[in-house]
Amino acid sequence: MAPAIEIKNYSYNYPDGTAALKDISLTIEHGEKVVLMGPNGAGKSTLLLAMGGFVSGTGQIKIDGIEVNKKNARRIRQIIGCCLENPEDQLFMPTIYEDIAFGPLNLKLEPGIVKKRVEEALETVGLDGLGDKPPHHLSAGQKRAAAIATILSMSPSIITLDEPNSSLDVRNRNTIIGILKGLVQTLTVATCDMNFAASFAERAIVIDGGQKIADGSCEQIMSDEKLMDTHGLEVPWQFRKAVS
Repeated sequence: MAPAIEIKNYSYNYPDGTAALKDISLTIEHGEKVVLMGPNGAGKSTLLLAMGGFVSGTGQIKIDGIEVNKKNARRIRQIIGCCLENPEDQLFMPTIYEDIAFGPLNLKLEPGIVKKRVEEALETVGLDGLGDKPPHHLSAGQKRAAAIATILSMSPSIITLDEPNSSLDVRNRNTIIGILKGLVQTLTVATCDMNFAASFAERAIVIDGGQKIADGSCEQIMSDEKLMDTHGLEVPWQFRKAVS
């Protein structure tokens, strides 16, 4: 079986020529829960966009063995679901139900299948019974959950999420952690919040200055005080006892 995500020597420059990603290589296997961590501007979000085929650089990215390029864009986006940093970018229909149904309907699925997918997605993220609610009436945490549901209704095997805990209070943050823990899909999540990351991820990849700096288990990476401090990251409370 091909890896879920395979990146070889990938680089990307912004339109003004500034290097955003520099010779990134990594492999993520099916079922892994991986966090991309690094300071603001490190290149985490750009790497997620590259995985989904939203930006194009040099090198190679494969999703489930399929090369990410314009020719394969439709196939790629049926395999990988990309949850953006701002949930309102994914919630634009009059009701949550319609937002979640939008993708499956565009795939021209049968109405009964679409209904089942929407109901299952709402239940998975804890929003069952709220399908008729307008997105702008939701709390910040509910909007995050609804955005994740729009991805789940497409039945992807891989999901990327960009700062899914941004601007959330403790209760909503814990709700999102619970959702991520319960997902069976391969997850790649970009975040600056180490306590959040350590709550659900198994593997950590440090990105800084557009380069891959370190890659290993969360405990190995996040308990390395020198590494974390050098790259503007905080050792999460879960691993502070491991710090000498």
